[in-house]
Amino acid sequence: MSLIRALSKELEARSDDSLRALFDARPDLISPPVPDFSALAARASARLSVQRALERLNRPQMQVLETLHLCTNTDTGHSASAAGLRKMIPGSSGAAVERILHTLQELALVHRAEPPHGTPDSAAKQRHYLPVGSLKDVVGIYPAGLGRSYTELVRLQPAFAQRVVQLVSELHRSGVAIHDATTPMEAALALQHWTSSPDALNSILSTAPERTTALLARFRNWAMGAVPQAQRKASITTEGSDVGPVDWLLARGLLVPLDAAHLELPHSVGLSLRGGAIINDFTLQPPVPELGRTSAVLRRNAALSAISETLRLMGELLHAVRDQPLATLRSGGVGVREMRRLAELLRIDHQQAGLLLELAALAGLIRLDVDSSSWVQPPQLEWLALPRQEQWLWLVNAWLASERVPSLVGQPINGSRGGPAAHRSASGSTIIALSAEAQRPDAPLVRKRILEILHELTVEAGPADGTAPVLDAAAVLQRAEWAQPRMARRFSSMIRGVLSEAELLGLVGSGALSQLGSALAEDNPEAALAILGEHLPAALSHVLLQADLTAVAPGYLAPALTEKLLVLADAEGQGPATIYRFSEASIKRALDTGYDAAGIMDFLREHSATAVPQPLQYLVEDTALRHGRLRVGTAASFVHSEDEGTLLELLSGPKAAALKLEKIAPTVLVSSAPPRETAQVLRSLGLSPSVDGADEPVVRLRGTHTAQDARPVYTAPRTAPGTEEVEAQLAVLRQGGAAVGHRGGSGDHTGETGTQLGLEALQRAIRLKQRISMNVVDGLGNANLETVVPLSVSGGRVRVFDPAKETERVLSIHRIIDIEAAGESAPVRDFPA
Repeated sequence: MSLIRALSKELEARSDDSLRALFDARPDLISPPVPDFSALAARASARLSVQRALERLNRPQMQVLETLHLCTNTDTGHSASAAGLRKMIPGSSGAAVERILHTLQELALVHRAEPPHGTPDSAAKQRHYLPVGSLKDVVGIYPAGLGRSYTELVRLQPAFAQRVVQLVSELHRSGVAIHDATTPMEAALALQHWTSSPDALNSILSTAPERTTALLARFRNWAMGAVPQAQRKASITTEGSDVGPVDWLLARGLLVPLDAAHLELPHSVGLSLRGGAIINDFTLQPPVPELGRTSAVLRRNAALSAISETLRLMGELLHAVRDQPLATLRSGGVGVREMRRLAELLRIDHQQAGLLLELAALAGLIRLDVDSSSWVQPPQLEWLALPRQEQWLWLVNAWLASERVPSLVGQPINGSRGGPAAHRSASGSTIIALSAEAQRPDAPLVRKRILEILHELTVEAGPADGTAPVLDAAAVLQRAEWAQPRMARRFSSMIRGVLSEAELLGLVGSGALSQLGSALAEDNPEAALAILGEHLPAALSHVLLQADLTAVAPGYLAPALTEKLLVLADAEGQGPATIYRFSEASIKRALDTGYDAAGIMDFLREHSATAVPQPLQYLVEDTALRHGRLRVGTAASFVHSEDEGTLLELLSGPKAAALKLEKIAPTVLVSSAPPRETAQVLRSLGLSPSVDGADEPVVRLRGTHTAQDARPVYTAPRTAPGTEEVEAQLAVLRQGGAAVGHRGGSGDHTGETGTQLGLEALQRAIRLKQRISMNVVDGLGNANLETVVPLSVSGGRVRVFDPAKETERVLSIHRIIDIEAAGESAPVRDFPA
């Protein structure tokens, strides 16, 4: 019976609560909705859906599922029970394995099946299970780290098939207790029988050279390994006393060469090395890492210090970008020179500058101007005016939701060796800031999961005398590998970067998860905001002016104050207690931006905790006296009138504000707008100006952009569908199930269901090497019945062998109408028209 149809019947027999739990665990099953239980079973058996479901399983669940896969045969319907699996998993119990199988059944990854033929009555009463059909493709060729059987290796490795008969014959002639063989398949079966038990393998290895046992131990958890010159054909009759362990194992077929540098340990050898067990490290409890401790006060202070420093640097970065936008390279991203300039302005290293720049971009604090191909600060940026705790939450929300990974800046591309981004070109081997290579679609899911693991380990460690556990990348990765082993590679590639980013944002302090990080791990940003508002010191609005022409910031300054100080003085040093040095050049810079001496002195008196030193006052006044004797301005048009009252009305009224008028003489105003536009605005006010220079083209002014970018609001990655969506799907399934039952079950041969049934039938025929009869539509729309042997299927195409013509062909699956096993009357597969 089709596995999809069997799963469909089981799903239809479930209660609504059971289906709700299934949709909660596997939301992709009803996105988009399915019309009936047959389609639901087909989607639950699809490779992509099964792969997603396996990513959520923990290690003991994966171990039981892989053991079930190895102990069953979905083609012949050979099922297995919890008692049978327990024998292959030392350290487990029948009850534990049964509970896990029940969980897997609830997830629609396995389903109930009839016991194998010939099962004793006592064992037949136990529950027997089969996995979904696509599990074989999802778990790969090495389930549980065991290799393929000798028979499969003979079929798939032509080089091994050519020499396996000679290998077995040499073993037989040398007195080894192995049956002689005349065909590759007989030789494979002989090797399989020879190595089928731990005692037999120990007897074989008793005469092995030194280091053989150590070499085989490397294959204990994975069947394939890399060994130079793996294709050497060592002969058992000619080997000397100094033969190495690799040649010795190759000569006896205990290792099978795959290519010039890779070997595979066959299934029976690997199983015997494990003492006849498939799983040897089964445990229901996650590993408990040995963690250091740090004081809660130190953790809090480190987190608050990191947050304050990040907010300070972010304010300086925005000021730097506003003054001089960051140009992009043709290939995308910000180049080495721009990053070096930014790092020097912020007085930090290039790696930290890259992190901050990426954080600013993903938070929307800077954006790419497509007209100038530069990163600029948006006008009227709301972030600058927010309280410090809300600025922090803005950054954290954007970080949690972003698919960009700031810590990838400076990392090698495609595994090549590389250094900091500042030392590599855009076409080099490292990822540069704001380039496409720093994009990772699964980043939000991985970040959230890492925060949850940090929280789990923190809660498990518990408080002890005002201390908190120190969590490093190794401890988090160890728990992640147990909780979600199929995502271990993703965690390992991002864990250190995520922890460094979390430390930058104060989610981790002094190596321990902060209270802020715990609140966000529990999806409680309001609590994090309250904690930060209580403990984060308020920004200062004053500095200490010194007689040596410096201003010392006694703490973290308000962004507006920092921005003005950076115009009046040059920042020196690092950290919160920044020193700002006044000089003639810095005062001239302020005067050029529109300040005057009186305004500068008023600003200094307002924000100084002490009196303004006399040397600084002399510097400002003397520089202002020498500044501005000649003035250079910009004007696109002028307005001349002998009526001074009309000009004063225009200058003071709001209606002509868009012209940006300035008075340069009692009867002359200048405007930044072109003459024609200036005239058009004046006419709209009821005046009748004349235009000099009629050849000037009309240029319309763009309205000032005042729209503010919306604050980023983090939404946790969707892990469950909504209640309304689930209830609507249940109603459709119950109605569809009743309709299908009324039609006699004919409704499962169309659409998604039909496609999955067809692929299931083709793959089963490929594994069993069965002939099939199928109707194939040609280019003219004519259907032809053909009997062929399918060889492989992938990418919407199936490769078949035609025994009548003795040729191979490749057919498109969409041209196949139906399939049935040769000699059977009932169709195995109906493809949707």
